[in-house]
Amino acid sequence: MKKLLIIGVVIGGCLVAYSYLTNQSDEFIPDITTAEVTVGDIVDAVGATGTLEAVTTVQVGSQVSGIIQELNVDFNSIVREGDVIMRLDPALFESQTEQGRANLLRAEADVERLRVTVDDAATQLKRSEDLSSRELIAATELEATQVALRLAEAQIKSAEAQVAQARATLNQNELSLEHTVIRSPIDGIITSRLVDVGQTVAASFQAPELFVIAADLTKMRVIANIDESDVGRIRPNQRVTFTVDAFPGDAFEGTVSQIRLEPVVQQNVVTYATVIDAPNSELKLKPGMTATVSIEIARRDGATRIPTAALRFRPTPEMFSALNQPLPPNWQQRTTEQSQEGRRVRPNGSSTSPSVPDEVPVDATEQNESENDFPSPERRQQMRDRLQSMSPDEREAFIDQMRERRANARQQNDRPAAVRPSPRPYTPAAGAIPAVERGASTIDALFAPIEVVETNGQVWLLSNDVLTPISVTLGASDGTSSELVDDQTTGRTLINGSILVTNITIPATSSGRTTGGNTSPLMPQFPFGRRSSNRSGNRR
Repeated sequence: MKKLLIIGVVIGGCLVAYSYLTNQSDEFIPDITTAEVTVGDIVDAVGATGTLEAVTTVQVGSQVSGIIQELNVDFNSIVREGDVIMRLDPALFESQTEQGRANLLRAEADVERLRVTVDDAATQLKRSEDLSSRELIAATELEATQVALRLAEAQIKSAEAQVAQARATLNQNELSLEHTVIRSPIDGIITSRLVDVGQTVAASFQAPELFVIAADLTKMRVIANIDESDVGRIRPNQRVTFTVDAFPGDAFEGTVSQIRLEPVVQQNVVTYATVIDAPNSELKLKPGMTATVSIEIARRDGATRIPTAALRFRPTPEMFSALNQPLPPNWQQRTTEQSQEGRRVRPNGSSTSPSVPDEVPVDATEQNESENDFPSPERRQQMRDRLQSMSPDEREAFIDQMRERRANARQQNDRPAAVRPSPRPYTPAAGAIPAVERGASTIDALFAPIEVVETNGQVWLLSNDVLTPISVTLGASDGTSSELVDDQTTGRTLINGSILVTNITIPATSSGRTTGGNTSPLMPQFPFGRRSSNRSGNRR
């Protein structure tokens, strides 16, 4: 029994020691997250949502009021130009037309009667002139005959005007009678019917909408709402792919045909309508469907792709220490410069104090400087003089504003170079000519093509547990990967399968340790902890 007890104690001690060893060693294992360089397609695209509609849509209305007597079409009916699609009750307009004809006949009869009167007055005037020449009648009788003739001529002109008015009224009544028959203005399909038989149509102020006819559903278009931050990258003839909820497994294609300049403001969000032409030979697309649009800005087929996460990675000296790796030469210089910048000197030789004016961020004019750059002593003195001239409230508000701008600039600097284009000053084209003088019919024809701006970045290659910085030139990006144009490090080439570091996590208990490992004299020593050799996933 005593031997068994001793054996059990020894085995238990070994298990405890092994557990302690495992826990302590894992405590100092740096967690390395990696990603591979791949080869594939890179598509830089702008996403948006839009609504499908027919290319040509006509709203059919009625110019006259009345009761619907007949409907010859329904939803989805195919119509041709000139086909009768609806009739209104013509009884009222027929009676008005007959009354107009009667008024015209009466006016024409009055004209004929007045013409006889004019002829009689002319005969009387001739006889009076003959008698007056022989002095058989008085001059007053001759004047009365002349007046009677002129009066008869005026009456016949008035009667002729009444004839023209009656004829115009008759034409209007006949036209109204024709408008009781509603005909299709185009060849197309009835997509909407808003009336039924027996319904009264009122067209007193405006023509009521009766039908909606789509000219050709084999040609559709998408009206996409592009955000103002992306509209500058949209150009005509760009390739577009979109999906609809009715067919989630199908991808439809189209092309950009127009970027409308009218802004649409909803809840302080500015968008611009972009017209996308889409063929619909299979008639799957229906008017009113919501389309999820992806507009292709740039495309690279078979490109070497650098993960965006690898471009964001910035190692620290603690990470190199945990990997038991010396700092690169440029990092040693950077560390020395940062330590020297920790204590700055004023022009008079005294060190700067932590007073508020000395901590004022740079002005808006210096936002283009990097995070590690400092303004010149003259600039800082100008800022202090400016602050002294302010009231306490103004000084506090100004300092908060400058700190906010500095924080925004720091966030921009934290973005990878592949997705952070450098600002370029606007320079108008030399010899710019107005559009009307360049022979352009639409503004869309004047848009310049999109150019992919190459940017510089840095990634860290992990080879044989050693981190190596590699400067790269990047092209197109889709947000998750960037195109590798060129790597600028001698002796190192990024190829398909190269391992890039995206993050290194150091255990909290190992912070401050330069060599890592366990210092217990009873435990075996590891240089920087035990690391797993599993490379099946992204984390090490």
